[in-house]
Amino acid sequence: MAFRECARKSAAFTKLAYAYTHREEAARAAKAAGKKVVATLGCDVPEELLYAAGMMPYPVYAEPGGKMDMADKYLEYAFDPMVRAQFERIVDGSLNDFCDAVAVSNSTDVLIRIYLYLRELKRVEKDVCFPPVYFIDWLFTRNRMHQERNRFIVSLFKEQLEGLAGRTITDEQIGKAAVLCNKTRDLLRKINAFRTDKEMKLTGTEMLVITGSGFYMDREEYNRALEELLLELPSWPEVSGKRVFYTGSVQTDTALYEKIEAAGAVIVGEDHDWGGRYFDRDYDTEMPPVRALVDRYMLREFSSKKAFVSQRVEALDREVEAAGAESVLFYFHIYEEAASWDYPSQKESLEGRGIKTLYFAKMHWPKEPEEEAAFDEGIAALISGKEA
Repeated sequence: MAFRECARKSAAFTKLAYAYTHREEAARAAKAAGKKVVATLGCDVPEELLYAAGMMPYPVYAEPGGKMDMADKYLEYAFDPMVRAQFERIVDGSLNDFCDAVAVSNSTDVLIRIYLYLRELKRVEKDVCFPPVYFIDWLFTRNRMHQERNRFIVSLFKEQLEGLAGRTITDEQIGKAAVLCNKTRDLLRKINAFRTDKEMKLTGTEMLVITGSGFYMDREEYNRALEELLLELPSWPEVSGKRVFYTGSVQTDTALYEKIEAAGAVIVGEDHDWGGRYFDRDYDTEMPPVRALVDRYMLREFSSKKAFVSQRVEALDREVEAAGAESVLFYFHIYEEAASWDYPSQKESLEGRGIKTLYFAKMHWPKEPEEEAAFDEGIAALISGKEA
């Protein structure tokens, strides 16, 4: 990963970057210390409940281009390639020695199918060994009936974690965990302001590392590193470049961001779940715990995978304006068509306000050579203001 000198010299940023690139280390240390570790798949697994249960969340990740023996055996090819790789890590036994369970949320339709495949594998394939799987079946439409059902769903997940922990999870423990997580989100919002201000002090690549590292660190240690970094940022040099907002497939490594920023852009915001959407809403500590958890996850900014087109148009307009972006890059992996359905209406709204857009869909992971060439050409044209 390529970072500016100010980032490389920062002890706080170096600590975050280490966690970002050594993602199993903290989870394995937690397991060795006697903690339960819960692998998570999907962005709507309530981390507050895991911390309240004394457990460490561990988002399942996979590197592009890895082996796919189990995925090829059990999944159709028409799955998002990143999700296929995550499935591979679960069922090939990679998590068995340090994860006690897997929690899957229905954050995307493909994850619902992944859960069903995992459930059937548990039932019929006795030689395939992986941790027990819990499913969190949210309803995302914002009405009273769905809110009430989501309270039941969150309560059910709480009971499952209590069974795993061997103890009751108290309201006081949930409240304490919520304060800890709210602090994280507040710090990230303050840090992110150094990327969205008129005088930018952070690149998108740096912010992606700052946010993503927290998924793989002890939360209190992570907050301390964020506090240290926040004190340093005013002295970091200003960044210049075309202000680009990214929307589309989640980016769990820095390769794409680095390529975009090396071409002369700065990614000033994104609405995927390793970016701004992660820290955009807090847990309301004045509410009863289960109700507060439901509202925190149910009322976040609309996901590209679980919202109506009109909601996504309004959400993207809001976020692009808040970030001060001049252009928007849409980028979707192959077999991730649902999110791309929003694009025509989003493009019309954005370009009606003078904001340029660039669109890539059905991209392989990793990209094919011809895709790399087309992407490079498109980014260069977007930054130069010329037609590709």
